[in-house]
Amino acid sequence: MNNDLAPHLDIALRHAPPGLTATAIPRLDICVGQGSTDKAPCLYRSMICFILQGSKRVALNDDLLSYDHEKYLISALDLPLIGQILDAEGGKPYVAVSLVLEPAMLAELAATMPPMREREHNSIGIAINQMNAPLRDTLLRLLSLLDSPDDIPVLGPMIERELLYRLLQGPQGQLLRQIARPDGPLASIRRAVAWIRDHYNTRLRIEALCDASGMSRASLHRHFLAMTGLSPIQYQKQLRLQEARQLLLDGKHRASDVAFAVGYESASQFSREYLRQFGASPARDVRQLRQAIGAL
Repeated sequence: MNNDLAPHLDIALRHAPPGLTATAIPRLDICVGQGSTDKAPCLYRSMICFILQGSKRVALNDDLLSYDHEKYLISALDLPLIGQILDAEGGKPYVAVSLVLEPAMLAELAATMPPMREREHNSIGIAINQMNAPLRDTLLRLLSLLDSPDDIPVLGPMIERELLYRLLQGPQGQLLRQIARPDGPLASIRRAVAWIRDHYNTRLRIEALCDASGMSRASLHRHFLAMTGLSPIQYQKQLRLQEARQLLLDGKHRASDVAFAVGYESASQFSREYLRQFGASPARDVRQLRQAIGAL
């Protein structure tokens, strides 16, 4: 364990039980795992993620990315991935902090910084880079606000701006600037992703997606695949199955009702695709998930 992150870890563990905790700081979550996990589908938001203890592997098609407390991850758009959490040495739990990115704040900051020459962004919308001392210091001051919640409304946005400023100065400054821009391929694909998220339970209409993104059919498919690793239809299917899993975990609906609620026209097709995605039938998968949650 890197001693530089010991204060961060202490705060996180005092304010977050096992599982995912939405903190009093807007858009800042703390995840505390208990035991290494198998590979499993997960949905990454457009966010920054800092691991304080343990490590994680994420796969986007043929791209495999690994990161731990020495690195941070930036996701430029909502991405369905295959992830695997690994404990730290000695069985210590996985602990991570994530901050959902606010494009308006990024745009405001980028406008105050010297312009930089940018290449067209046409690669996957996720990147990993080395952690550094200024980022560690700023992140600690942000987490420290959890011990003084009355300060969060005033100091929270100021420290978040500093954190984003440090990131804009870093190796992924171009990627963050692309998130802030209202035009360009990344902005178009972010609009397409938002449209799919809003209409995940209806039949995907490529014409409507082209209108939402402002792209031609050919350009949409090319950039969408490059940045997400999926076609629009595959992306929608991932969202449907993720949403179905959450509905089933709530325990208020039968699997057949959930299938139709998320947009499937056939309960049997839903069951087949659920099994292919999660490695178990809906009933078995939910039972295993509840047992794992109960063991935390």
